Amino acid sequence: MKILAVDTTTFAGSAAILEDTKLLSEVNIESSLSFSERLLPSIHWMLQATELKPGDIDGFAVAAGPGSFTGIRIGISTVKAFAYGSQKPVVAVSTLEALTLKLRQPQKRLICPILDAKRGEIYAALFEVCGKNLQELIQQAAYNPDYFLSLLPAHRIINFIGNGINPYRNKIFQYLKDKARLSTRTVFIANEVGLLAYESFRKKKGIKLNEVTPIYLRKSQAGEKHK
Repeated sequence: MKILAVDTTTFAGSAAILEDTKLLSEVNIESSLSFSERLLPSIHWMLQATELKPGDIDGFAVAAGPGSFTGIRIGISTVKAFAYGSQKPVVAVSTLEALTLKLRQPQKRLICPILDAKRGEIYAALFEVCGKNLQELIQQAAYNPDYFLSLLPAHRIINFIGNGINPYRNKIFQYLKDKARLSTRTVFIANEVGLLAYESFRKKKGIKLNEVTPIYLRKSQAGEKHK
């Protein structure tokens, strides 16, 4: 099964083409240009590099958030356009779950994806991961950093990943001390978005276009002003 996966939820956007779980091509599209300017050219380049046409794609995957509200909308609308034209299924994936997958190991471990949500908040969750099994211990949401970090089990080693590490590094060590492990791995996650989508496709869980919705976790700043 060939999957086109897209992530535009953070500044470090990416796109990938997979065949089942094998990565065929990946483009990291972090630049000064907007996603609306660079996403489609990146996808077209990957299709050419893999000698594929849009009609050869069997399913589409998109990181639906949390993250940049504008980026989320661009990613979803782009994937919807491709899926509409080809009448192929779509899977929407949580950005936090895709980040977690980057640190997956055969042995059981705690992983905390953390994104800077601005305005003094973070998007975060806590997962216990063992191989392909992922259990959400603290739900995905927008949190006050101190409140979220106070919820974490301070007696266990916790692996952090995401762009929320740097702005809150001191707070993480304040609460977790030597139990905190801060990942320096890249946050380009289109490949992981595709891997999560493949599991859903394999279980016949692709969804219809009108069912693809953003995972915002909080209202936009404009929405809060008008509530």
